[in-house]
Amino acid sequence: MVTATSGAAFVNERPQDRHIGDLIRDARNLSAAEVEQVLRYQRDKGMRFGEAAVALGLASPDDVLNALAQQFHYPLANAERRDASPELITLAQPFSVQAEAVRAVRSQVTMRWNKADSPRQALAVISPGAGDGKTYFAANLAVSLAQLGGRTLLVDADLRSPRQHEVFRVSNAAGLSTLLSGRAEHQVIQAVDGVTGLFVLPCGPIPPNPLELIERPAFGLLMRELTSKFDHVVIDTAAASLGADACVVAAKCGAALVLTRKHENKVVALQDLVASLAGSTVQLVGAVVNEFSS
Repeated sequence: MVTATSGAAFVNERPQDRHIGDLIRDARNLSAAEVEQVLRYQRDKGMRFGEAAVALGLASPDDVLNALAQQFHYPLANAERRDASPELITLAQPFSVQAEAVRAVRSQVTMRWNKADSPRQALAVISPGAGDGKTYFAANLAVSLAQLGGRTLLVDADLRSPRQHEVFRVSNAAGLSTLLSGRAEHQVIQAVDGVTGLFVLPCGPIPPNPLELIERPAFGLLMRELTSKFDHVVIDTAAASLGADACVVAAKCGAALVLTRKHENKVVALQDLVASLAGSTVQLVGAVVNEFSS
């Protein structure tokens, strides 16, 4: 059971070395009498300190989340980011079932992807149809990878209906499409506020010839350059039902993760997608069934 300690904290004490109760006390400027009130309620009700403080109205659920994030050295979005980007459940709800499911996939993926004895590859997230949750999943996978440390880049290669710029609230004035069309732009890769080591390369203006842009050598060259500069590169793609974009992207990335939507995708569509990769050198690192969001 978590308890608060009385007295002043040591100046050099790290957040992760302190009790959650101490962190909440300092964040809310609780008096000694209020701390004692929380401790009594905690003992009487058999609660954790944070739960007791919330029940008494002396702290908010956000205070508890922030204290946990500090104690366990875990990136957590501020309230403004959580309101602006609700799809980023790995930031907004880091202890939820959905976030834990993303972390479980991350663990499986990292065991199979970019092994030490192999050249580094980008990972394309592909699926049979629109609305399967590629954007949602790719975004949260990228966040969860960045939370491990190192540098992670999320590339929106859905040149037909891009949404990563909306999810992360970044400018889409320039991006992948402008790079591939030879219109050099500065600062097309944008850092994500509140997540150390996470960057986004948005789609940019939707081009009239998305497949041709991806099939050109420039895309493969760009992937090689990006994988040399980032520890993890995750690629969001267009639905396979809209064209061959996803398969071409996967082939040039070197690795792919197949996503399917529960009760939505037909097995034959998934089989066709996997079969379309059979003649390439793509490493299929796994398949994910999305039960949460589109």
